[in-house]
Amino acid sequence: MPELPEVETTRRGIEPHISGVEVSEVIVRRYDLRQPVSPTIAALEGRRILTAARRSKYLLLAIDDGTTLLIHLGMSGSLRVIAPADVWKKHDHVGISLGNGKQLRFHDPRRFGLVLHLLEKDPMEHVLLCSLGPEPLENDFTAGHLREVCAKRSAAIKLVIMDAKAVVGVGNIYASEALFRAGIRPQTPANKVSKPRLAKLVASIREVLSDAIQEGGTTLRDFLNSDGEPGYFKQRLFVYERKGEPCRVCVTPIRHAVLGQRSTYWCPVCQK
Repeated sequence: MPELPEVETTRRGIEPHISGVEVSEVIVRRYDLRQPVSPTIAALEGRRILTAARRSKYLLLAIDDGTTLLIHLGMSGSLRVIAPADVWKKHDHVGISLGNGKQLRFHDPRRFGLVLHLLEKDPMEHVLLCSLGPEPLENDFTAGHLREVCAKRSAAIKLVIMDAKAVVGVGNIYASEALFRAGIRPQTPANKVSKPRLAKLVASIREVLSDAIQEGGTTLRDFLNSDGEPGYFKQRLFVYERKGEPCRVCVTPIRHAVLGQRSTYWCPVCQK
């Protein structure tokens, strides 16, 4: 699944091509995504896209009439800025043709993504956005915030930092990597992690996500960057999907378990 760095990479890739540009045509080839594509999306024709923002793993395109186009890439979705005449692939579901001669095309083989036209004047009031926790790269994600969240939770620390109400965008890959950098075993009960170690975890989450964004996201089977090139961060992963391989720090074999129905990887020596 595309995680926060992949979505941010996509946002940065498409923004220069769509911001300030008028929508000339909206083409919907399939409406039946995870939720149906909003029928009001046709109202975007003749309107102008102002900005491309991100909240958690949601892309938010602000429209000049005060509405918002929300896009979620789901399990396998991607966005491309292409020529409108380019051949439609089997799983290309939505195309937004622009006045600059380009088209923003949404591709989603598994159809778990979203393309919703939000009519709320404040998109953050929408049910998908209103209960989200702080952004991990913003100032309100602090050690104090994480301490407050963890004090009430006996669940494994990995599950807590993957909870979007605690902090958004820390998916399975980056949770595993951040816990390795912080030296914390993923199964540790959240309320048993000390304040100094939580502070280190906050810093590690920031670092691993920033590094991934800088490198263009993680190479996944279904993910390509907005320009069609795969991400590169997977080459630098320390634990994720490295079961039995030597730790890059201490050469101890990386261990694997299922935690909260998700594959979890850690080094039994470097993480306590």
